[in-house]
Amino acid sequence: MNSKDLVVNYLTDNEEGMRNVITWFLNEVMQREADELAGAGRYERTGSRRTYRNGTRSRSLKSRYGSLSLDKPLLRDIPFKTQVFERYSRVEKALENAIIESYLQGVSTRKIQDVIATLGVEKISASYVSSIAKDLDAKVIEFLSRPVESHIPYLFVDASYFKVRDGIKYTNKALLVIAGIRNDGIREILGARIADGEDELTWEDFFSELKDRGLRRVNLVISDGHKGIQNAVQRSFHGCSWQMCQVHFIRAVLKKIPRKDHKFVVAILKDSLNDPRRLQECIIELESRGFSRAAATIERFQYDVMNYRSFPIDHWKRIRTTNLLERVNKELKRRYRSIGAFPNDSSLLRIAGSILMDINEEWITSRRYLSDVGEISSADTGSEITAY
Repeated sequence: MNSKDLVVNYLTDNEEGMRNVITWFLNEVMQREADELAGAGRYERTGSRRTYRNGTRSRSLKSRYGSLSLDKPLLRDIPFKTQVFERYSRVEKALENAIIESYLQGVSTRKIQDVIATLGVEKISASYVSSIAKDLDAKVIEFLSRPVESHIPYLFVDASYFKVRDGIKYTNKALLVIAGIRNDGIREILGARIADGEDELTWEDFFSELKDRGLRRVNLVISDGHKGIQNAVQRSFHGCSWQMCQVHFIRAVLKKIPRKDHKFVVAILKDSLNDPRRLQECIIELESRGFSRAAATIERFQYDVMNYRSFPIDHWKRIRTTNLLERVNKELKRRYRSIGAFPNDSSLLRIAGSILMDINEEWITSRRYLSDVGEISSADTGSEITAY
């Protein structure tokens, strides 16, 4: 199929067209990889050639758009190694593994039964599940324990909750995720772990792990208003500022307001957040309207919600909320819907780690998220971190 046919096919049948586009692209990637391994392009005459082509072999690859039929190149004298199958299917493997593991442990839902039917019964065995898990776990552990080699001026902290099986019952487990913006302006996933909750000691232990891996300086930590995070940041990063995510701040205030008054309160809150001097006026206004609990919430966070303004103005939009982690959480939840509940902690971390690896690869290979980050001086707005 030529490029014109690909475009027409995509416009007339989006799903089938996307499958064809991805198939064409991944086949092209493997052809370029084969050129590099062979030392020459197909039919090219050059003294740098190391071997010749030896046809192709059909390989299938599961994707979110269905099964793709790819043409894997073969070489005469050396094995052909490609990154396509490992990078593209890592998350799909983790998801498939969790579904089969759920099936084997008796978590029999209609959704899981449907997926099992498409995977093929002959695949379902304890040894098959174990082999996939072992391979994925090694990659996830390596990723989550790698050294932190850069100064991280901005640290973003968040948690999502997932149902995990514990014996015959199900409990909500927290998946803690930490990301940062490096001093070169690039985003990076720094770590993830599963915990029973978000208490201060749990977060403090997580921060200590980052220090052990090389984190040495943080200028601003951005998170929601969870007290465990606040206290852990204060104890772990001396001299560092904490920024209350403004989106979470507004939500916290609205919880204390009747729904019929939300629109009015959101308007004055947003106006106040653009001018620090107006926050005090907002407190007085809400008090006068009988919203004393909402006013108390604003008073509690009035200083921490404005700390981002101590940093370069070009950074403000990016560092006043935890939106950097929004896409991460959205993707984690989307995959979670395919399962409904994880069979164990390892299964959750396996899928989450695989997704985070994919997102991190996109982040570090894309353009800078912020500019002029390296100009932030630790002497002005941050501190050196001492390991405990």
